[in-house]
Amino acid sequence: MSSLTSRRPVVGIIGNSHALDERYEVHAVGVINTEAVAGVAGCLPLIIPTDPRFVSVEDLLDLCDGFLLTGGRPNVHPSEYGVEPTPAHGAFDQGRDAVVLPLIRACVERGQPFLGICRGFQEVNVAMGGSLHPEIRELPGRMNHRMPPNGTLEEQFALRHPVRFVEGSPFHQLLGQEEVMTNTLHGQGIDRPGPRIVIDGTAPDGTPEAIHVENAPGFTLSVQWHPEWRAGEDPVSRPIFEAFGRACAAWAAGKGRKLAAE
Repeated sequence: MSSLTSRRPVVGIIGNSHALDERYEVHAVGVINTEAVAGVAGCLPLIIPTDPRFVSVEDLLDLCDGFLLTGGRPNVHPSEYGVEPTPAHGAFDQGRDAVVLPLIRACVERGQPFLGICRGFQEVNVAMGGSLHPEIRELPGRMNHRMPPNGTLEEQFALRHPVRFVEGSPFHQLLGQEEVMTNTLHGQGIDRPGPRIVIDGTAPDGTPEAIHVENAPGFTLSVQWHPEWRAGEDPVSRPIFEAFGRACAAWAAGKGRKLAAE
C-alpha cells in the first residue's frame, strides 16, 4: 500500500508535434513545463505524445493523476467548433485535438484534475462546446496579445497586462487578489464560452483570461497566459501550480486506496 500512496502524483504533460531540422519528427514539451510540474506542483512529469495512433484517452486516465494542457503553436482546428478554417486560423494539430478534447471531457466527468495553459485554455473551452476568435488583435477595442516577435525570452515572457478576477471566484480565493499582472503570448481567444465555462478573469480589453468549468467535481482552472514561466518565483504562478499539485495528490491518494482494496 505504501508504494501506491507515497509515490509522487503523475502529471501527463500534453506534448506538441515538431520537426527538428524540418525533417525529424518529435513529440516535445518545454522544459519550463516540466520544471513547474516537478518543482512547484511536486509531481512526476510525464510527456504525452498526443497522437491517437499511440495513446488512448482510457490509457491516459488510468496512467496519470492529472494533466497539464500546455500551450503550443498549432491551434485547435476550427471544425471542432463548427467553423471553416481560414488562413487567420494558422497551423493545426488534429492529432492533439483527437486526444485532448475527449480527454478534457472525461476529466470533467470523473473529477480528474487538469490545468489548462494558453492553447490548453482554448481547448477546454472548445471541449465544453465553446468557440474561438482566430485573431484577437483584429477585434475592435482589443490589444495585441501576441508574443513580441523579437527580444530575449525574458522580454517575451515579461508581465504585460493586468487580469482582473471576479470577486469570490476560485482565482480570487486562491490568489487573494482581485487583480494580478500576467504575460501574454497568444493570438486566439475565446469567442463564445461553452455552456459550463465560467469566465473568472479578464484583461482590460475584455479578453477572457481565466476560466473554470461550472459544477465540475475536480480541479479545472485554466489560464490564457503562461504561468509556467519561472513558476517557482512568480507570486501568481506558484499558488496556481501548488493548488494543482494538491489536487493531483488527492486524486492519487484516492486511486491508491481504491487499488489497495481490490
